[in-house]
Amino acid sequence: MEILWVLVALLMIGFVLVPLMRRRRGMIEQVPPGHPDAADPANYGFALQEELDIRMPGPDKDLLDVLDLVQRTQDYRAASQLLAGTEAEGERRWQRVQAFAGAAALELQQRPGGVSESPGGQWLRVWRSEQPKDAGGAAVHAEFLVQQAWRTATPGTDEFRIIMEEARSACGEAALLAPGDPIPYIIELSVARGLAYPRPEFEQVWLKILDRAPAHMGAHLAALHYWCEKWHGSRQLANEFAEAAAARAPQGSLLAAMPLFAVFEHLPEVNLVSGFYQSEVVTKAIHGALFAVHAARPDDPMLAHVRHLLVFFLVRGERWAEAMDQLIHVDGHVGALPWTLSADPAAEFAVYRALAVAGYEANGGSPATLPH
Repeated sequence: MEILWVLVALLMIGFVLVPLMRRRRGMIEQVPPGHPDAADPANYGFALQEELDIRMPGPDKDLLDVLDLVQRTQDYRAASQLLAGTEAEGERRWQRVQAFAGAAALELQQRPGGVSESPGGQWLRVWRSEQPKDAGGAAVHAEFLVQQAWRTATPGTDEFRIIMEEARSACGEAALLAPGDPIPYIIELSVARGLAYPRPEFEQVWLKILDRAPAHMGAHLAALHYWCEKWHGSRQLANEFAEAAAARAPQGSLLAAMPLFAVFEHLPEVNLVSGFYQSEVVTKAIHGALFAVHAARPDDPMLAHVRHLLVFFLVRGERWAEAMDQLIHVDGHVGALPWTLSADPAAEFAVYRALAVAGYEANGGSPATLPH
């Protein structure tokens, strides 16, 4: 029995180390850092690991400028103005609501407050106090509560349920302030997952979103979690939801990439099948995502999300040139799946980027042959 466990351990070590080594002539060979043959991502103009922005999946200068101003001055008004000027039904407003809520939650985590110090994120409290009818502030507050529940409490506990119930009420208030806005209902999708809404109740929330923004990619990603096996659905239900979204995707929509996200949500904890990432299911999902990327508007705010997930699958599938093509579009920002699941998103992204560069060069690629 002990021999069996030793063999299993050796097998597991192999599966961890093999992807981190360089491919050459069909075999894997380690190339130590600093070696003349070692691939260097900097040769391709990629950002240094410490320069990678973990806050967002892609650039949004207006948001970053406002975030810097709000956090520096603790004055919410610039955030309120930015949201008021952002299209309600679009993806960008949803991303900005998440970013403001996340910034306030992170501030509170870093400065919980005390006798001589006010708590972090005080600007959000002032925003809600001074502008109770501001729909943007109401949405940010609801999302803040959702993020607080997931960050600070354990699902299933009384503490978690109390915060989520408060978030549910906040979603209702935000919806009343902006009847045509899908965002309060998108936020409630996370509440539905946390509080285990029955399916008929979940579907009522989902129908309200479809009435307001039927092709909203962010909403579909939020809903997908509910249907996943680890929450309140199954692999089959999640795949059916993703395939249906892809089938009804309008021209140029990134919804065609939904099956790839469903595959990612159901990846095995331990994969002992070497060809899994070249399998028919994964390959089909990758091709759907690549099609969506090629057909999407260059300024689609969700485009970076799809590209980041493609980097993960293309590297795992040893499709080095295609991975490099995605990297040149997203490098510099890593605030997206799958990197955000890591304790150090920048380091996780940097590992995959280095693997892509190494694989690309091992197959004859160079900075000169990479199209930009």
